Amino acid sequence: MKILALADVEDKALWDYFDKERIKDVDLIISCGDLNHSYLEFIETMSNCPLLYVRGNHDRGYSQRPPQGCIDIDDRIYDFHGLRILGLGGSMRYHEGSDMYTEQEMANRIRKLKRAIALRNGFDILVTHAPAKGYGDMDDLPHHGFECFNSLIDQYHPKYMLHGHVHKDYGHFERVRIHEAGTKIINCYDRTYVDISDQDHPARGRTGSLLYDLYTGMEDRRKKKYY
Repeated sequence: MKILALADVEDKALWDYFDKERIKDVDLIISCGDLNHSYLEFIETMSNCPLLYVRGNHDRGYSQRPPQGCIDIDDRIYDFHGLRILGLGGSMRYHEGSDMYTEQEMANRIRKLKRAIALRNGFDILVTHAPAKGYGDMDDLPHHGFECFNSLIDQYHPKYMLHGHVHKDYGHFERVRIHEAGTKIINCYDRTYVDISDQDHPARGRTGSLLYDLYTGMEDRRKKKYY
């Protein structure tokens, strides 16, 4: 499975000077936030594959004009052919406004998701806008990472974390970092590609959660019946 991951800046090769080679063989697109809604709509249309997104701290306009045809995964787990993707957008709160959170507020969002995570026996990809504390964040408050992301990773050991927020020109950019729990953390600034192998996640209906596997099996049989 090939994922195109985006964040923070609109890539001209995917918009102004669209090059279809950039989306060749892409199965799924994930936006980590701070991107123009029209940009996401254009890429989703041209790629003809699902585009999932979380909100960045500059995406308050999504409230009035969300990206049409794209799927908001904030505060939920989205199942893509067995790949369990958890979305937690927003940044550290540095002034009043939407899509910004204190450490405690972000921890509360995670707490509300614990039942959904348990039902699915974990998750495979954590999609955020802000980084985890100590893994590509910065000293200034707007770009602090969340400590609760580390706790989440330590508990569930997802294969990947995708984020944005820290730009390449900020001075200490690293595309890939490895968390002490083994999770590969990828800063998706601009555009990057992630190849997911079958070994990186359980097959759909094989998560080890009896209830969730039963549900997905029934859902797949229903879709097969009607399509």
